[in-house]
Amino acid sequence: MNNNLFKDLKYKVFQSGNPLFFYIGINTLIFVAFALINIPFFLSGKGGVAYEAWIREYAGFPASVAKLPYRFYTILTYQFFHDGLLHILFNMLWLYWMGRIFLDFLKPRQFHFVYLAGGFAGALVFLAAYNVFPVFATALPAATVIGASASVMAIIVATATLVPDYSMRLLFLGDVKLKYLALAYIVLDIIGVATKGAGGSFAHLGGAFFGFAYIKLLRGGTDWSNIFKRKPKLRVVRNESSGAGNKKQSDKVNQEEIDRILDKISKSGYDKLNKEEKETLFKASKH
Repeated sequence: MNNNLFKDLKYKVFQSGNPLFFYIGINTLIFVAFALINIPFFLSGKGGVAYEAWIREYAGFPASVAKLPYRFYTILTYQFFHDGLLHILFNMLWLYWMGRIFLDFLKPRQFHFVYLAGGFAGALVFLAAYNVFPVFATALPAATVIGASASVMAIIVATATLVPDYSMRLLFLGDVKLKYLALAYIVLDIIGVATKGAGGSFAHLGGAFFGFAYIKLLRGGTDWSNIFKRKPKLRVVRNESSGAGNKKQSDKVNQEEIDRILDKISKSGYDKLNKEEKETLFKASKH
């Protein structure tokens, strides 16, 4: 039974092609692995301090520009390390909830791009803030940021920008539209720039801005995630009959129709779509 469970998890994370399972799986595996490594540090009487300092130093993204030449890789690694159980728990829960909605309308390739590039944007905003604002001058040399929050924030805001009137049911609050949910998070992060967690708040805002910008440009016909597209190989094909050609043409998804449906979702919500419109969206997600 345990063997089947392991195989199932391995398939979902590494073989299913679902980016949601991939990022949740990678973040969780890294957290569990390093939490186990931390046990000897704790038992030695150091309370995990050496472990936490090591993670911050070598996997966290630094605010100091002087460290970047030999810590350049941390713009990626910082997205997969977390400060504690609650940190990773809430990040992965929001990634799962919002990621499922994201993938209902957009492609896995676009999810990969928004997650990773949103994390990059968060790191750069964190770097800029700590080097521009005088209040951070004393903290600058040792300041670092870790966590998937910027990446998750990019997914949240991208989804809310794409389908702002899509509703989520929250405990004690009932149905809440995504645009209000994303706005609440952004306001909290703006307030957070004047607290001890300012570094994380700046990173979140960077991810949020990227998610918003990506969807706005996507609606205008510019898809930055195309850099992840594989170039098609040249091949020779036989001419098909006109009937087959008409069938292929009818199977193609009309981008204008997709845009119309997305506009309808923005104004009225997903539940207002008829059966044909939902089928059109489903077909589009397969292309």
